[in-house]
Amino acid sequence: MLKIILASKSKVRKKILEENKIKFSVIPSNVDETSIKKSLLSEGASPEIISKNLAEVKANKVSQKVNNSLVIGADSVIDLSGELISKPNNRKEAMDILKKLNGKTHYLISSICISKNGSMTWNFTDRASLKMKNHSNKELDEYLNKISDNDLYAYNVYQIESHGKHLFSEINGDENTIMGLPILKIKEYIENTKC
Repeated sequence: MLKIILASKSKVRKKILEENKIKFSVIPSNVDETSIKKSLLSEGASPEIISKNLAEVKANKVSQKVNNSLVIGADSVIDLSGELISKPNNRKEAMDILKKLNGKTHYLISSICISKNGSMTWNFTDRASLKMKNHSNKELDEYLNKISDNDLYAYNVYQIESHGKHLFSEINGDENTIMGLPILKIKEYIENTKC
């Protein structure tokens, strides 16, 4: 049976795999996401293409180091009318992002790439749409104060699985996609590959 490796330090992705009884180990890819994003944006790449590319780079990087393993690379981005919204680097950026999304509909795009022996064998991208309610700056500030720095920088500005759900008036899409790992498609692929 092929070993499964998650090329990510994400606690949420780890939890989703565990909840679905998938045995795996973790080897973070540690790719420089910022420079890859900058390069792709300068070429006019869409948020979806950026998400796909990052997932593939992460999976391939780890996959080159391990033989006969399925390496899962994942990436999630926010698409606001074609504009890529990245994870915040500080609380001011987090507040700016929340203000930008406030009262608007945006897409959360999650891409998965599975690589074996250094090259991609499968990928999948899913998107969910989320409409944020209109919040006052005070409400957004109160929300941010509930979130630890670790969670804020690891999982983007809202955690749909905890405090973040109340920010939205409408959520359409798979909750696992929103959390960064469309698990049903991954399980399907893994089950079909174990032979």
